[in-house]
Amino acid sequence: MTNEKMLLYVQTSDNPERQYSPLVLAQTAKAMELEPLIYYLGQGLRILLPGAAEKIKLGSFPSIKEMLDQTLQMGITVYVCEASKQMLGWDKVELIEGVKIVGAGTLNDLVLDAKGSLWF
Repeated sequence: MTNEKMLLYVQTSDNPERQYSPLVLAQTAKAMELEPLIYYLGQGLRILLPGAAEKIKLGSFPSIKEMLDQTLQMGITVYVCEASKQMLGWDKVELIEGVKIVGAGTLNDLVLDAKGSLWF
């Protein structure tokens, strides 16, 4: 059954210019009393390595680290694909605190349950 308030934002890229959109949109959705979720997979996981997000700051926006911290503090769940970690050879690599490592099937379930999804 579709959750009428859930919006799913999927981050697949480590491109600095593509990092802000899912975070800004998820924070905005939360302020609108919706239920945003963010799911990182593939190359997107590179941003979640400790120290990586601090290096990305574009224009007058805060750094991606600050945006991720704010997103997590707002109670927005950030999922990470376990299969993507394995694909990158990161079985023992630690990611930033606060993200939830989940199986690939979780993404399918989230897409089916969400009112809408956006991919970056």
